[in-house]
Amino acid sequence: MMNTAILYGMGAVLIWSTLAAVVKSVVTSIPNLEALAISSLIAFLTLFFLNLQSGRLKHLRDYSARQYLQMIGLGLIGMFLYSAFYYLGLSQLSSQEACILNYLWPIMLVLFSILLLHEKLTALKLLAMICSFVGVVVLSAGGGRVVGNHLLGVIGCVSAAALYGLFCVLNKKAGYDEMISMMVIWLATAAASACSGLVLETWVPIVGKQWIGILWNGVMVNAMAYLFWALALKNSSNTAATANLAYLTPFLSLFVSALLLHEKITIRALLALFFIIGGILIQNLKIRRGRRHKI
Repeated sequence: MMNTAILYGMGAVLIWSTLAAVVKSVVTSIPNLEALAISSLIAFLTLFFLNLQSGRLKHLRDYSARQYLQMIGLGLIGMFLYSAFYYLGLSQLSSQEACILNYLWPIMLVLFSILLLHEKLTALKLLAMICSFVGVVVLSAGGGRVVGNHLLGVIGCVSAAALYGLFCVLNKKAGYDEMISMMVIWLATAAASACSGLVLETWVPIVGKQWIGILWNGVMVNAMAYLFWALALKNSSNTAATANLAYLTPFLSLFVSALLLHEKITIRALLALFFIIGGILIQNLKIRRGRRHKI
């Protein structure tokens, strides 16, 4: 079972590592919200057919109108606003910078757990947050290779990480079926991004290779990677060990960006990544210590 979990987990990680580079290549020629709307609709359709094939659609009647409104609210926070801010960051920064900043979300999860779930603020949690935010400072300092508005890009990516951390806390409290809730969430994201995009942007026809990026993002990144991750956690006998695979994503993303976009991997990016992932590992150290005490 553990080997199966690792295979599913690595599949999800490999797919997620392409997100920054693929979205970066798409939003250079397609408006952000247009790209998000279409890829989200594709993700919804993919999950709809997967749920239909597995017979899970019958669970749709298990939820009340109020619960569906909660799912939609989660979608607006954790996918629509998160993705909108992340796409904004990607349009202004290199894909490696945006991906590294995106990995502030585990620390944001800790912060919102303290604020909303009333978890205790310990010295290790504080050290973990400081370490990760030092990474933001390192990445934000110096602007010699600015792709766009560097400050706007940093604000976009940090805001995205905060929104996703908030989403994880709220989603944990809700406890809905993962496949059903993600299907509803992507539909809400598609609707919200389409409505706002048609007002705020001038949409353009999607042609040729642009469809490859849109389809990859919709089917593989937004739908299949989440499915693989859910299966990895379900089949794992050691959830913490499997979850730690996710921290390979930003490292792999650097190489994907170098390969697909010919971005140079900089010392500044690696140093920032060291601090941000270091903060996450410090937080994990706290969790492991707690488990040893319980044993």
